Amino acid sequence: MAHKIVRKRKLAHLVHEFVIEAPLIAEHAKPGHFIVVRIHEKGERIPLTIADTYKDDGTFKMIVRAVGKSTYELCMMKEEDELLDVVGPLGKPSEIENYGRVLLIGGGVGIATLHPIAKALYEAGNEIYSILGGRSKEYVIMEEDFKKYGEVLVTTDDGSYGMKGLVTDGMEHLVKEKSLNFDVAWAVGPTVMMKFAAFKGKELGIPKMWVSLNPIMVDGTGMCGACRVTVGGEIKFACVDGPEFDGYQVEWDEIIRRMNQYKEREKIALERFLEKVGDVSWL
Repeated sequence: MAHKIVRKRKLAHLVHEFVIEAPLIAEHAKPGHFIVVRIHEKGERIPLTIADTYKDDGTFKMIVRAVGKSTYELCMMKEEDELLDVVGPLGKPSEIENYGRVLLIGGGVGIATLHPIAKALYEAGNEIYSILGGRSKEYVIMEEDFKKYGEVLVTTDDGSYGMKGLVTDGMEHLVKEKSLNFDVAWAVGPTVMMKFAAFKGKELGIPKMWVSLNPIMVDGTGMCGACRVTVGGEIKFACVDGPEFDGYQVEWDEIIRRMNQYKEREKIALERFLEKVGDVSWL
């Protein structure tokens, strides 16, 4: 069954928001779930997170950053185009309950993953603080959405907006300068960002930090084993055991090594694709 792109808009350079027609996913997806997309018959299976759901019209939102051949190809699609496959919801949902005071830390398109989690935690009665980080102002997305649920601190690498620095600087500011204690935290973004957010969270005494791992994934059902990670000394599969895990227990160096093993091949595939399609500066 093909799935139509109902709406699309550009959020930043190489970052696009899609609203996809998929009634079953809209009905059953919970915070923390993800989907696997295939553009066409020869397309790669791309795991993506669900940024929001709209049960009334049977659609869901996803936010995609073009980083490799497949995501460039996806971001070049237009409204009314159809995706060949959208499989989901997959994975285990977030553990939502009334914890008390919660810290949400998002970087880049990982901010979109945090949005349904923020909404659910707010509805469960939690006090929400969010740190949204980006390289520069244009890469900080969904700020107004998060303001609906609590206080928002923005950090940018270049200081073009909000606090100059990394999300870890924002964490230190809230805990040490504003004297806030948190009962639990979520960090979602680039793997290196989540690694150092987990280190900082442990240093600051935050009891637990959930992270959403995004290793190389093929089938999304636990059969291929490509997404294996080590958590608490045990082998886990991100697609069926996660994608959320205790960030203090993740073997970060292992997952970073495994994610980098195909970098050269991915670079070659993207270069060949861009040579074929020509100018993509509009993305």
